[in-house]
Amino acid sequence: MGCSTLYHLAKMGVSDAILVERNKLTSGTTWHSAAQVRALRHSQNLTRMIQYSVDLYAQLEAETGQNVGWIQKGSLSIATNPDRLVHIKRQEALAHAYGIDAVSVSPAEAKERWPLMNADDVLGAVWSPDDGRVSPSDVCAALVKAAKGLGAKIFEETGVTGILTENGRVRGVETNQGTIMCDAIALCTGLWSREIGAMAGAEVPALACEHFYLLTKPIEGITGNKPTLSDHDNHLYIRDDSGGLLVGCFEPMGKPIAPGILDESFEFGLLPEDWDHFEPMMMNALHRLPALETAEVKMLLNGPESFTPDGTFMLGETAETKGLFLGCGMNSVGIASGGGAGMNLAHCIVHGHTAYDLGEADAKRFAPVFNSIDHLMARAPEILGTHYDIAFPGKQLATARNLRALPLEQDYKRAGAHMGQFYGWERPLYFGKTAEPRLTFERPDWFDHVAAEVKAAHESAAIFDASSFGKIDVTGPDAEAFLLTTCAGFMGRAPGSVIYTAVLNERGTFESDITAQRLAQDHYRLFVGTNAIKRDLAWFRSHAEGFDVALSDRTESYAVLGLMGPDAARIAADCGAPELQELGYFKHAFARLAGKDVRAARLSYVGEAGWELTMAASDAPAIYHALTRAGAKPAGLYAQTSMRIEKGFCAMGHELDGDVTPIEAGLDFATRKGGGFIGDKALAARRDAGAVAQVVSLKLADQNAVPLGHEPIYLNGDIIGQTSSCAYGHRIDAPIALGHIKTPVADGTTVQIDIARKMFDATLITGPLFDPEGTRMKR
Repeated sequence: MGCSTLYHLAKMGVSDAILVERNKLTSGTTWHSAAQVRALRHSQNLTRMIQYSVDLYAQLEAETGQNVGWIQKGSLSIATNPDRLVHIKRQEALAHAYGIDAVSVSPAEAKERWPLMNADDVLGAVWSPDDGRVSPSDVCAALVKAAKGLGAKIFEETGVTGILTENGRVRGVETNQGTIMCDAIALCTGLWSREIGAMAGAEVPALACEHFYLLTKPIEGITGNKPTLSDHDNHLYIRDDSGGLLVGCFEPMGKPIAPGILDESFEFGLLPEDWDHFEPMMMNALHRLPALETAEVKMLLNGPESFTPDGTFMLGETAETKGLFLGCGMNSVGIASGGGAGMNLAHCIVHGHTAYDLGEADAKRFAPVFNSIDHLMARAPEILGTHYDIAFPGKQLATARNLRALPLEQDYKRAGAHMGQFYGWERPLYFGKTAEPRLTFERPDWFDHVAAEVKAAHESAAIFDASSFGKIDVTGPDAEAFLLTTCAGFMGRAPGSVIYTAVLNERGTFESDITAQRLAQDHYRLFVGTNAIKRDLAWFRSHAEGFDVALSDRTESYAVLGLMGPDAARIAADCGAPELQELGYFKHAFARLAGKDVRAARLSYVGEAGWELTMAASDAPAIYHALTRAGAKPAGLYAQTSMRIEKGFCAMGHELDGDVTPIEAGLDFATRKGGGFIGDKALAARRDAGAVAQVVSLKLADQNAVPLGHEPIYLNGDIIGQTSSCAYGHRIDAPIALGHIKTPVADGTTVQIDIARKMFDATLITGPLFDPEGTRMKR
């Protein structure tokens, strides 16, 4: 990552970029990497990033004459149970959407491609001919040679001893060779990133785990190079190595490495062999490769690798320290990702943003609570094990849970809530759970629970908890001017107004989408996504210079309960606030419910009439008890998501991201055409160029179809887009999705959605599937 970032900075004309390395280049984890390069990832841009790496590594050979050891023999992913077969077929469908060659093959053909494999229990496989591997040290040598040729400088044996900051900004780096003054630092320090980040006051939640692979001496039957064999049901990856075998694993629960064990002397180092820990994986390998029984073992390599709390690397500027950029926590995909990730990190340093949206890798995405050593020691080993998990919908991590509790947690537990973790918060996904749900690609165990919650919201009243959403107070004489600059919506509305607004960057694409309540002339409250609080607060603060405003995070001070449904007005009256019925849509006002102060905002994310009620967190139990006694039922995130998709409401990370403008999202109506906000000129240029809405609704014809998101959308045999959010629509009684399409398609057109290589007909609709006029939520 360091070499790649340096190379790309030099390519972008940064003439004074230098790289400092405590020991020797590649001496951390790079030298012992298995260096697989598999292009397909779960998102288009992560896949695009690895495709860039592949192209770069080939280009470097031509550019420098340095061989990078690229061996393109493809990869073979086998399935030994029906769920894994669905998983790899979903990956095959995704590959087609991203322009990657992948094809299903029979067990017999899989055996032909890997003759040493025991294929008796193989149900199917997917063959990806373009995958390969490189020599990691040679890649670094090529990057270094090219970077030096462009004028970049590298200093080995130069250890960082401190980072200088001033007013929250990077000012320099202290090393054992002297102090270097600078205005930007790219932290590509792998195993030691958390400690180095702390030198600059930044949170970098990454922790090292032990990572094993077995090397054998030459084996009969291994000639030349073979494809990589992925036997993920047995937690294994297998390939040839110098005429023998390399058998690596991502075991179900790894071994964490406590801070301090890997000190400054750890150079080209390995950890002790641990045959007891590896033994279950060895038994799996013997089953898959009977030839291993007589193979002579060269070594069991135990090399450390760093993992993050969610299994994706960290890239971009930190929230805490301006000028400190992260390129670390690579989760064992550093070689495959490094070329494209280094390019994006350099782009971020030079231009202020990555080359394309990489929100899933945003350095600001983790709640501070995840930077705890105790939590990392628990979570990182599980993340190592999830590398080869089947991507079941609804799967939740087991470790580092119950870190942040909603004010109503005990009430939700009594109501049988099944919880999911978001930004450290435990949020109810559905209610009435009596046993742990069975994970499946078919209709889920919680289907009937969610149906009942939607029915409550549609026919009577339901309570949706939005307490985990971020709440940022903006106060001061320049509050309106500041928000007119930073937000694209109509922020000048009078106090008592609720305002939906896009928050755009200079490119006119989404940084965030939020709702704001104007509480007074000099006071707004911004409601931002649960996962976005750290990122959005940092973004607003970075643009506050020159304005007389104060920004404060009030997230944990307040609870927010959405009371939604045709019975909401009667329940509010029973609880002491009959006047709420008179409140206009997108207006807010004070009221007293159950003897407690609330601020009621008339809006709806689920398409039913009601209010979002903001209250002191300590008052939430009393108000919740009053609402439920009056007949409201608690409803979880799955019900909310189903109803959101029925209404065609877009969400960050799904329909909205840093590559999408409000025009493509169908939200241009909510932007000020007079401009005056960040991104207005780019947005106007897109409008003038004829950009049109690309987000559509889809209603599937087959009741048993279970779309999950990212599925390719076909028309007349051609891929025209992808799904982005999916659910079962209980109010219209059909599986549903939102999706992006590349070119306009007539309303009512029948398209096909590829779910694990099976085509399902769907009707494409422009606009909401449920109550398109929005009359129900405005009653």
